[in-house]
Amino acid sequence: MKLLFLGDVMGRAGRAAVTQRLPGLRDELGLDFVVVNGENATAGAGLSADHAKAILAAGADCITLGDHAFDQKDMMGFIEAEPRILRPLNYAKTAPGKGARVFEAKGGRRVLVAQVLGQVFMKRPFDDPFSAIDGALRMHPLGGAVQAAIVDIHCEATSEKMGMGHWCDGRASLVVGTHTHVPTADAQILSGGTAFQSDAGMCGDYNSVIGMDKLEPMRRFVTGMAKERFTPANGEATLSGVAVETDDKSGLATKVRMIRIGGRLEPTLA
Repeated sequence: MKLLFLGDVMGRAGRAAVTQRLPGLRDELGLDFVVVNGENATAGAGLSADHAKAILAAGADCITLGDHAFDQKDMMGFIEAEPRILRPLNYAKTAPGKGARVFEAKGGRRVLVAQVLGQVFMKRPFDDPFSAIDGALRMHPLGGAVQAAIVDIHCEATSEKMGMGHWCDGRASLVVGTHTHVPTADAQILSGGTAFQSDAGMCGDYNSVIGMDKLEPMRRFVTGMAKERFTPANGEATLSGVAVETDDKSGLATKVRMIRIGGRLEPTLA
């Protein structure tokens, strides 16, 4: 199976990159299933229902969120009506929506997608992500109940993301980090057969400070004072993510590669 995961969509520029490029990319790479992290797609904070619909219409089979899952208030209701959107599995137990779900890909093959929030350096004390994901993977064993499994670990610390990769090794097709908006150069297949990358990067304008227009973040770093709100940078965006090919029988990864298209980063498809 050919899988694609695209990192955090950042503002209008990121949405444009996804909606303009994803349809062609599905055909070019012969993709069977696409996951997009959309938690910063609306003004850099959360995801609105309208913007979710646009990303899904462009070819995403599933959208994951993150710690900004419900910054856009209409998502509280929309996520209950749209099963293709997932909030973190270890979010508040009373939160609407689901944190893990099985989807049907081409040929009737079943794909588990799950997202968890990390705990290290995060602003809120979320529940243990390791036990949360363990339950989801035990319920949907790879190569049995599902033919592929994708885990989005949304957190700050690369060490925690790496720990999650090894925790899921042999039980997931792909474990990929999101949240920090900077793509890492460590795409690999772990010893148990799980593809891993510490952070997929963002789909956004890299002529920025992690997707935000440079002026206000730089002012705060230099002076320690805030003057204006952060606003997403709106130059040409780079589409950033990771592509994985799996063995249909075992569900484990056979190939993994970074994806970077357009914008300021060096294009990477091979």
